[in-house]
Amino acid sequence: MPFHRASHTLFATVLAVAGSNALWADSRDDEIRLLREQIQALDQKVRVLERKQEIEHEEAAAASKTAAKATVNDRGFTLSSSDGQNSIRFRGVVQLDSRLFFGDNGVVNNSFVLRRARPILEGVFAKNYSFQFVPEFGGSTATIMDANLGVTINKTLQFKIGKFKAPVGLEQLQGDPYVAFAERSIVTNLVPNRDLGLQASGDLFGGVVNYTAGIFNGVPDGANSSNADFDNDKDFIGRVMALPFKDDPESLLQGLTFGVAASIGREKTTLGRTAGYRTDGQQTFFSYLANVVADGQSWRVSPQLDYRYGPLGLMAEYVLSTVNVRPSATGAKVELRNKAWQVTAGYVLTGEDSSYNGVIPKQNFNVGEGTWGGWEVYARASQLRIDDAAFPLFASPSASADQATAYGVGVNWYLSKTVRFMFDYFQTKFDFNAAAPALSANAILRQDEKAFVTRFQVAF
Repeated sequence: MPFHRASHTLFATVLAVAGSNALWADSRDDEIRLLREQIQALDQKVRVLERKQEIEHEEAAAASKTAAKATVNDRGFTLSSSDGQNSIRFRGVVQLDSRLFFGDNGVVNNSFVLRRARPILEGVFAKNYSFQFVPEFGGSTATIMDANLGVTINKTLQFKIGKFKAPVGLEQLQGDPYVAFAERSIVTNLVPNRDLGLQASGDLFGGVVNYTAGIFNGVPDGANSSNADFDNDKDFIGRVMALPFKDDPESLLQGLTFGVAASIGREKTTLGRTAGYRTDGQQTFFSYLANVVADGQSWRVSPQLDYRYGPLGLMAEYVLSTVNVRPSATGAKVELRNKAWQVTAGYVLTGEDSSYNGVIPKQNFNVGEGTWGGWEVYARASQLRIDDAAFPLFASPSASADQATAYGVGVNWYLSKTVRFMFDYFQTKFDFNAAAPALSANAILRQDEKAFVTRFQVAF
C-alpha cells in the first residue's frame, strides 16, 4: 500500500475513534445528568412522604388528646377526654319501698312507694368547672332536686351556686343512697333540705378542718326550695368540721369528725313555717294550724359528730330550731324553740369498713361462687320535742303530738356496690300537751307507730 494511502487510512481511523470517544463522553454526561435528576426527584418524593407521615402523627397525637373515652362501671356511664380535663357522667338512683304498719287500728297506710327515681347528670370542664342536674320522678310529681354549677379555685376554696343541699344537718347532707336506714331520723325535720343559693367551701390545714359558708333564699324546717323565693330576706349558713386525727393511722380516733353548723335568717308568711314534722314511717305527727304564719327571725344550731373505725360506724347530732310565728297575719308574735337529737350506731358484719359514703362489699352476691355480699346491722334512737308554747294557739293539742321518741333497728344487705336491700323496723312513741284529749283526733297518734319498711335500691 502506498505510504500516503496508509497515512490517510490511519488518520481517518484516529478521527473515527476520537469522534466515537466524544460521542460516548456526551452520552455519559447525559446519563449522569438524568440520574441526578431522577435522584433529586426521588429525594423530593421521600421528603414529601416523610412530611406526610409527620403530619399524620401530629394529627393522631392531637386527636388522641381530645378523643373521648367511654367508661361504664359501678359509678355510671362516663365520657371523658384523654387528658382528664373534661368529662360527663350519667348516674342514677332508684328506690322502691314497702311500708307495713302494725296495730294502727285500721289506718290506711300500708303501701308500695317509688321513693326515689333520679337520673343524675354531672360534668366537669377544664378540670375546675363542674355542673350537676338531678330531676326527681319518684313520688306523685316530677321536680328538680339539684341544679348547680361549681368552680374550684384550689383545695381551700370552691364555689357552688344553684340548688343543692343546705349545709346544716349531718344526716341530711349524707347522700341519699348511703343513709343507714330507709328513712332519715326525725331530727332532719328541723333542718333545711335543698335550697337556692351560693356557698364557698374548702379544706384547711391539710384537710384537718373543713368549712362551708353560704347565703340562701331560706326554707323552713325540713323543706325544699320551690325554685323561687317568697320574701326579700335571706338565710346565712355556716358549718365547720374538724378531723384532728385524720393523718394518724395509729390513732383509734383517726375516723373522728366533729363540728357545728348554724343558720340565721328571717321567714315570713305560711311558706316560712314547716308544713309538718314526720315520723320514721313518714306519717305527720305535728303541723301548725292553717292560719299560722312565720314572721321574724329564725335560726338553727346543730353540733354533730361522725366516727368510723373499721366496720364500726357512729353518728350523732343535736338540732335547736327557732322560729317566730303569729296565729294569723295580725296576731301577736311568739318565738318557738323546737329541739331534736339522734344517735345511730352500726357494724358491718362481713368486715368491710363502715363509711359515711356507704359500704363497698369485698365480694358481690353470687350463688354460683358461694359469695353473699356485705351485711350490716344498725340501731338508732331519736327524739323531737315541740315547744310547749306552740299549743293551743299555733297547733291543735288534739291533732298534733308535742313529742316523738323513735327507736329503729335495721339490716342492710349489699349485693354489690350498686344494689342493696334494706330491712328496717321503727317504733315511735308519742307524747301530748297537757291540754290534749284522752283520744287524739288524729288516728295516727292514737297508738305508737310500729312500721316495718323494706327497700330495694339500685344506685350507680
